[in-house]
Amino acid sequence: MRTGPKWTVQDLVTHLTAVLSYTVAAITDRTAEPRPPADDWPDALGRLDGERLAVREALRRPADSPLRSPFSHGGPITVGDWVRRQAHEFAVHRLDAESALPTPPETRYPAGFAEDGIDEFLAFLLPRRGTADRAGVVAVHTPGREWTVVLRPGEPPTLGEGTPDLTLSGPADDVYRALWGRPNQAVRTGDLALAEPIAAP
Repeated sequence: MRTGPKWTVQDLVTHLTAVLSYTVAAITDRTAEPRPPADDWPDALGRLDGERLAVREALRRPADSPLRSPFSHGGPITVGDWVRRQAHEFAVHRLDAESALPTPPETRYPAGFAEDGIDEFLAFLLPRRGTADRAGVVAVHTPGREWTVVLRPGEPPTLGEGTPDLTLSGPADDVYRALWGRPNQAVRTGDLALAEPIAAP
């Protein structure tokens, strides 16, 4: 693949299968049992399809149903949060899968979807990932929305106010890709070192 982690497409399928398996386990309150790698491509695809069907059924539960999550230390998590997480997990990895094609399609995500993904990352995921190691203010702008991320050493990044030391701006689709480390045309202005604390793992 030309984007994201240095994976093969089968590695990507294995990763997504594990994500789906964990999601089903979290929603149904069971333990996700690790499985050995698939023997071949048909086996990998079969496992992915099986977990896809299982997660569709699990996500039929009421959106406000609470459940456990690796992000729960930042506050309660609901089935609705997992629906949103899966939508953006698969949207980002779709770009990775398409990059493996000889001629990747010109996939562009609608502004509303991309802005929701930006918001999910900055407001939901980023504060739950750990503490910042430097101070600064990062402004994130799209034509339709804006966010201000405040970084304080030893504290989780939070949305707030302040004069930006770094500005990340552009069409929503490009800013979405930039935050997830995928090829993009977003514009960065200011202290580029502050892009690291808000970068996706």
